[in-house]
Amino acid sequence: MTEPTSFRQYGRTRSVEGGLKARSTRGAIGESWWSRRFLSVLESLAIGTRLTRGRAYARKGQVLSLTVAPGEVNASVQGSRAEPYEVTIGLERFSAAVWARVEEALAGQAIYSARLLAGDVPPELEQLFTSLEAPLFPQAVADLRMDCTCPDYAVPCKHLAATFYLLAEEFDGDPFQILHWRGRSRDDLLTRLRLLRDGGVEGSAAARRTARRPRPAVAVGAAAALADVADPPLEEAVDRFWLPPQPLPARPPTLDTEPDLLLRQLPTPAPALGGAGLVARLRPAYEAFAAEPPP
Repeated sequence: MTEPTSFRQYGRTRSVEGGLKARSTRGAIGESWWSRRFLSVLESLAIGTRLTRGRAYARKGQVLSLTVAPGEVNASVQGSRAEPYEVTIGLERFSAAVWARVEEALAGQAIYSARLLAGDVPPELEQLFTSLEAPLFPQAVADLRMDCTCPDYAVPCKHLAATFYLLAEEFDGDPFQILHWRGRSRDDLLTRLRLLRDGGVEGSAAARRTARRPRPAVAVGAAAALADVADPPLEEAVDRFWLPPQPLPARPPTLDTEPDLLLRQLPTPAPALGGAGLVARLRPAYEAFAAEPPP
C-alpha cells in the first residue's frame, strides 16, 4: 500500500458544522486533575508528541460524536473523505470481582463514599485502585486498543489524537466517565455504595431473620439483670449528655470539592441558553467565588 498516493486522492480536510469542539482554544487542553492526569499518562507512554496532530481537529470540531462505554470509546471524526472515519479506543473493563473489591474498599472509607455520593471523584481514588492492583489508567501502550478506519499507518493518527483530547475534556465535565470506561457506571457504583454503607440487602435480610429468632435464656436473664441498673436523672447528667462516648479526632476529614461541582452535576443548558459554551463561561466565575474569603 502506498500511503502518500492514498492521501493525495482525498485532498483537504472537510469542514463540518455542529461538531464537538474542544473548550480550550489555545495552549494545553484539560482543566481538571482527571483530564490532566489522563493526558500526562498518554505522554508517559511515549505517544504524547503524536497527540498534537489532532489538537487542531479537536478545536475545529471535526469530532462529530463521542460515546464512552464499558471497555470502549467510540467516535466519528470527519477527515478528508466524504464519509467520517470511525475511531475506537479500547481499555480493558474490570471484572465483577475487581469491582467488588473496589466497592468494599470505598464503602469502608467514609470520606471517599461521601464525596462520591456528593457527585465528586477525588483524585485519591487513583491510589486506591493502584493499591488493589487495578490501575485506573493504562500502564502501557499495549493496554490501549486504538483503531481508526483512515488509511494513516501512524498510531495514533490525528483522528485518534483528536478523540483523546475530546475524551480528556469529557473527564473534565464528568470524571465518573473514567470509571464507566473501566466498567462501572455512575448510577451502578453509587447504588452499590449506598447498599454497602447501609449494610447491604443481604445484611438487612440477615438482621431481620435474627430479630425473628427466639431470644436465648441467657440473653433473657442478662436483660433482666440490666433492668435493675437505673440511669442517672437527667439533671445530674446534663453537663455530659451531648458528649460523644469516644473522643473525636482533633481534625475530622473535610469534604473538599472542586468549585465547579454543581456545573458538572447539572445537565448541559439548551442551545438557546448558550449550551456548553455557557458552562465554560460560568466555570471561571465559580472558581472566583470559591477563591473569595468568607465574609
